[in-house]
Amino acid sequence: MPTRRADLSDTLLRGTTAPVREVLERSLEGRELSRGDAEVLLGSEGRDLQILCAVADSARFDDVGDEISYVVCRNINFTNVCYVGCSFCGFSRHKHEEEAYDRTLDDVVGRAREAVARGASEVCIQGGIHPNKDGFWYREILRAIKAELPDLHIHAFSPEEIHFGQQKSKGMSLRDYLSMLKDEGLGSIPGTAAEILDDEIRRILAPRKLMTERWVEIVTTAHEVGLRSSSTLMYGHIESPRHVAGHLELLREIQKRTGGFTEFVPLGFIHHNTKLYNERGSRAGATLPEDLRLIAIARLFLRPWIRNVQISWVKMGFKTGQVALMSGANDFGGTLMEESISNAAGSEHGDHVEPETIERLIREIGRTPYERTTTYGRRERKSVAKAAPLELELAPEGRPSAGHGIAVPSGY
Repeated sequence: MPTRRADLSDTLLRGTTAPVREVLERSLEGRELSRGDAEVLLGSEGRDLQILCAVADSARFDDVGDEISYVVCRNINFTNVCYVGCSFCGFSRHKHEEEAYDRTLDDVVGRAREAVARGASEVCIQGGIHPNKDGFWYREILRAIKAELPDLHIHAFSPEEIHFGQQKSKGMSLRDYLSMLKDEGLGSIPGTAAEILDDEIRRILAPRKLMTERWVEIVTTAHEVGLRSSSTLMYGHIESPRHVAGHLELLREIQKRTGGFTEFVPLGFIHHNTKLYNERGSRAGATLPEDLRLIAIARLFLRPWIRNVQISWVKMGFKTGQVALMSGANDFGGTLMEESISNAAGSEHGDHVEPETIERLIREIGRTPYERTTTYGRRERKSVAKAAPLELELAPEGRPSAGHGIAVPSGY
């Protein structure tokens, strides 16, 4: 749908440089942007960036109006033991390290139970790639939660985890493996493990991780068996505009084919505690201009195929997140209740936010909040008793205690 030209005067557009103005003109006319167009916009700065954000915000209004959605959810990371060795990760541990943990099913179910008591409609479950797990461990997590909480939406298992599980599933095909997880209660999958979908970059970031073709195969097969997913991109490290543009084009092509993506979530690289920055000399994470560029470009490049663009407040912080919501984004993300991966890498923006705070932040920028489901249906705001802070119980040697107590290792 073309953005309304009355919102943006010709005088405003003439304030941009010629290449950026030409791309924005095409967008205002409702034309699909090319990979080359995305590369041009990825170089925008100063007034070009300001106008890009203004055009994207107008497109956002045309696409989804002035409401901003959010979901009440809890992250559950069931283990930080991982052998993949991603250079951008500060979360993973070897199984013999003091800070390693591997939560029991009781631990996981206990956290899910607490999430529901606090009004959650979703739990997001991911973990490290633990070498001692078999392909059916993920099924057992689903069974355990669904046995007690049958109505809870389980958004779980990245393409990397699904790749690992299917490889260790005694010969099941990918389609059968995903269908099994769906039948056992998996509601949707996170489109993480994407980073940059370009093998030139992936071989530097994580040479032992699944490559682009396999990521695409897993996500498209998940969509085909009825599992929707988010889509993501990690930026602010060693990528160039051509890598980002190619990634966005690939996501758009997948969406045209399957329609399975619920949203797009740009994820700024958190650099502080990572080998990629400290040993390999990557950039020092995402900057404010990069945050806003990715949000704005995503809105213009992915429309009308992916309508929802989400901020990551745990990576951006609240104030940058508010500006991003005025630059093309329309979803605040989730309450999280606990967040380990970004915080382990050095994020300084916390791991939990109350729905009341989200709604206040949204109203501060003149927009209307509403609570959504994982797949962007509307959910009536539930009134729940104010919960005490989550209890963190440290077991000996940093390992989970018995039962469903929440064990958190030092530095987690």
